[in-house]
Order: sequence, then structure tokens, then C-alpha cells
Amino acid sequence: MKSLAEQRLASHVEEFNSYDDRPPSDGPFDGSNNLGFLRANIPFFISSNDTIDKIYNYRWWMISKHLKHYNDPLDKKSYWVVTEFFGVKPWASLSGAITCPAGHQFYDVRWLRDSQYLRSYADYFMRGSASRLQQRENENFLTYMSRPESHHFSSWMIDGVDAFLRVHPDEAWREDILPYLEQHQQVWDSLFTVKRTGAKTDGMYKILDLYDGMEFSLSAVLGLIASDGAYANYTEDSWRDLYLGWGTTERAAASVQASAYPTAYRKGYPDFYLVRPSVNSYAYGNLQALATLYGRSNSASPASRTKAALYQKRADELRNKVLGVLWNNDDVFFNTYSAGDNEFGVRDYEARVRESVGYTPWYFGLIPRDGRRPYASAWDMFGSKDGFYNHKGMTTAERLHPYYNEQAYAWNGRGWPFQNSVVYKAYANYLRDYKEQVTHADRSLLYDYIEKLAVMHDFAEPNIGEWYIPSDGERFGGEKDYFHSTFPDIIIQDLLGFIPSHDDIFILDPLLPDDTWEYFYLGNLRYHGHDIDIIWKRDWDVGRDGNQSRLCIWVDGKLVSVSTELNRRLVISLGR
Repeated sequence: MKSLAEQRLASHVEEFNSYDDRPPSDGPFDGSNNLGFLRANIPFFISSNDTIDKIYNYRWWMISKHLKHYNDPLDKKSYWVVTEFFGVKPWASLSGAITCPAGHQFYDVRWLRDSQYLRSYADYFMRGSASRLQQRENENFLTYMSRPESHHFSSWMIDGVDAFLRVHPDEAWREDILPYLEQHQQVWDSLFTVKRTGAKTDGMYKILDLYDGMEFSLSAVLGLIASDGAYANYTEDSWRDLYLGWGTTERAAASVQASAYPTAYRKGYPDFYLVRPSVNSYAYGNLQALATLYGRSNSASPASRTKAALYQKRADELRNKVLGVLWNNDDVFFNTYSAGDNEFGVRDYEARVRESVGYTPWYFGLIPRDGRRPYASAWDMFGSKDGFYNHKGMTTAERLHPYYNEQAYAWNGRGWPFQNSVVYKAYANYLRDYKEQVTHADRSLLYDYIEKLAVMHDFAEPNIGEWYIPSDGERFGGEKDYFHSTFPDIIIQDLLGFIPSHDDIFILDPLLPDDTWEYFYLGNLRYHGHDIDIIWKRDWDVGRDGNQSRLCIWVDGKLVSVSTELNRRLVISLGR
């Protein structure tokens, strides 16, 4: 199976390298050497689903093009960075790397056998020049808040470091980078929290939806409509002309309000901060990661235990605020508020619209397990045609909302792979960690969404872009070979259930429905310095009748576990 997977990879890479309409590589891995790099580094995968096999290999090929070796003229150091767009965009760091997709990039790139790439990438943003250099202002700088390149967009990179260290433990590097992770969080605390005593959202995290990577959201629309003064021009009748894609901001810039309140807009984009489930969940994930990493630091010395307790307390406090403020019992969903300290526009206003960002708390385990039941019903909308389910994929706003629109370049309906990556992991976590009994229908819904995402890549000539039309879209639109989302991690952890740990164990808890594939192989996977191979087959011997289903796990070439059930949670100790 390993040989077959490697042969399939080679065949696919040869095909991908033949495409003549793709951006050239941002770094040293191109058609001359990318097969060797991928053979040496990626977990091999093959299954009875040819489409998912091909897209899995395509996504690794695409990732190799985004690994860039950057000689920093400010640090006088060399870093590996990971780009999103090809080339250096005006909204990027000087290296070309962009913080917006970095959390997703950390989750995919952590599975490379060679850990140097992600370690160096984290160094760049946490303690390299990107942590100190202010984001350059230009025509694309649509805010009045100066901030480091490392904080230009929201991200969950501290959580990403924690996720990386669960695959590739490195105690010395962890100890060295921990103070810089802490400093990174302190910038979020300083610049992006609501500071108004008595406000409902006081102390919570805020952001412009643009810099949450989700420009033109419906929650912002509702808040702008509810505002007066500087934003009185946004009404139920006018908002589409002022806040529905980049061409509309020019009209807002020419408005009477923009002239009367010049600092309420930046080039027509409203300076209207939101307290969103997304950015608050990212902050929770970062705080929880600091608590975890300090809890393991220096054999839990007194100083480290104090830090771990501090960050655990802060994570718990933020969790309580998210549950107490953003959760709406009537909507049975996590909603967005406008920031309680906005200089312009309505404050502490709840936008009563279900958006896919409302599922982000499950991505980071924010929901308390002992009090999980009131929140479970939010997932009813995930599989509902009135909610987020559509023919070709997941929407980013509930379909029943009167402002739903999947045609505009916005986040009020149109599908975005960035959000697929968030919500699919959130749903997988919900099934594994919160649902008392996982049914075949639950697993089938996750698989249905993942298969739709794979099909959208286009089997004939795979590509990953920025967006898609959930109702009838046949392929992605926008930038080609665009690293703004995950796919290898969706297969490895979310679907096949390889769950890494800081301890010398791993959990295998597949959510793949047991009647969907005939077989799969996942292997050549480097974990805690060991090589892991996993095979599930329904028919091991074509000459025998009857059910032969077996899930087999090898560690360093030694068979360590055999299960007759695919959907069974296994805990594998590396010390066996």
C-alpha cells in the first residue's frame, strides 16, 4: 500500500507540473525537484476514492510551491516562510507571508516530516522582524490602527505552535520561543480588546471584519444599519451600494458622512469594530495553548506553573464571556456584537444573523464539556438547507436570512475554503469530544462536506482558489493554487482521526463512515520521532468470503494494533 501510494503521488506530481496556467513557485521547490521533496516529507495517502487521493496530493504539491526561503534584510537572518498569494502583495509582510491564513498553514505544514519549515516560520512571526516591523501603509491599508506585521490580520498562531509541538516535540525550541509567544499575545491584548468599563463586551477581543479575513460580513452590515451619525448612510435600502464588495467602498468614500467624519472611514471602508465568535475563539485557543505549554515547561517549575495558572484563568474568563455574551438562546447560536468602545457607530449591538464563524468555538474546545448540551443544537443548522447546507458546499451565512447573497464578493453567503477548514474541524471536534453518541448520519454529513470540497477542486485539473458558489458552482474562483485553507489536515486529523498529543501516545478515532471506502492507507507519517503507518481494508483476501474488515497500525514497522472496527477510538502508546 505504501508503494502504491508513492507511485500514485509520483504520477500526480508529474501531471501537476505539466499545468501551464499556474503561478510559478514562490520558493526553491518547483517542477525540477518537488517530487523528491514531497516523497521525503509528506504523509502518503491512498484510498478507494480517486478524487480525494488526487486532491490530497495536489494540495501538498501546492503547499510545496508556497515554501519560501527568505533572507531578512532587517534581521540579517534566513527564515522559511509560507506564502498565501504568490509574490509580495501590498497587504503582506515584507517576506510575502500573510498572517490571515497562518493558523491554517500551521495545521497543514506541521505534518511534514522535516520540522524545520514550520519551526522557522513560527520564529519569523513570533520573534523575527515581522513581530516588530509595523505593517506598511499603502492603498490597501484600510485602518487607522498601526500594528506589527504579525498582527495585521487575526490568527491563532500560538495555538498553531501548540498543534505543531504535538506532532514534533522539541523541548529546547519550546522553551526558547515561549516568551515570544507570550509577547505575541500581549500585542493582541493591548490593541484588540474592548476597553470601556460597563460595556457588555468590555475585555473581549474586537476586529474589523476585513482584518478577520472576512470582509463584508452580514454582522457588520446589520451593525452599520443600526448606526447613526457617521454611518447613517447605511440603510436597508442602501447598504448593498456601500458595503458589498470592493467596488462599493468607493461610493461610501464619496458620501456626505465620509466627508463629515473623515476618521470613521479609510478609503470608504468603515472603521467599525466587531466582537466576533471567530477572533474571540482564536484568542481563547492562544491563551489555552500558553497555559498548556507553560504547564509542560521546565518540568513544571514554580514559575512555569504560575504562568500556566494565569493563562488558564484568562482562558476560562474569556470562555465565560463568549458563552455569556455571544451565545443567543433564542437563535441557538453564537452571534457577533459591535465593539462596546467603537468611536463611531452603534456599540454593543447584537447582529441577529447566523454566520459560519459561530461554529469557531468548537474548533478550539471552548465549549465546556460538562455544560455542552445547550450548545449542541447549533449544529442542526450545519446540515439544514435553511442553514449552511447547499448543493455544492457550505455557505458562510444562513440561507434563510433576507440579506443572504452568494454572488457578491463577500462573506454573506458565498463559500470560502478558509471557513470550510474552520467549520469541518469544529464539527469533527464536536462529534468526538461533545456528542454522546455519534451516528452514521453524523459521520456521513462530515464526509459529504469533505467530498464536496474535494470535487470543487476539479478532478480533471485540480486547483484551490479563494471562493466558490455553494448553490451551483463547479470550481473555485479567484487566485489559483491559493494557500488560504487546509486539506491534508482535514483528511489526517478530522476525517481519519489521527489525533496528536504532547504525551508519547496518539489517538486514532476515524469519522469516516465504515461503508464509504473499500480501503485507505495513511503512512510515512513522522510523529514524535517514530514512523506511523495505518491501513484499513474491508477485504484483505479476495479469495475468502465474509467480513474481513481490519484496521492495522504499525509503529516503526512493528504491528502494534489490530481492530475489527473502523469507528472505534484507539489509544496507541509509542512505548509499546
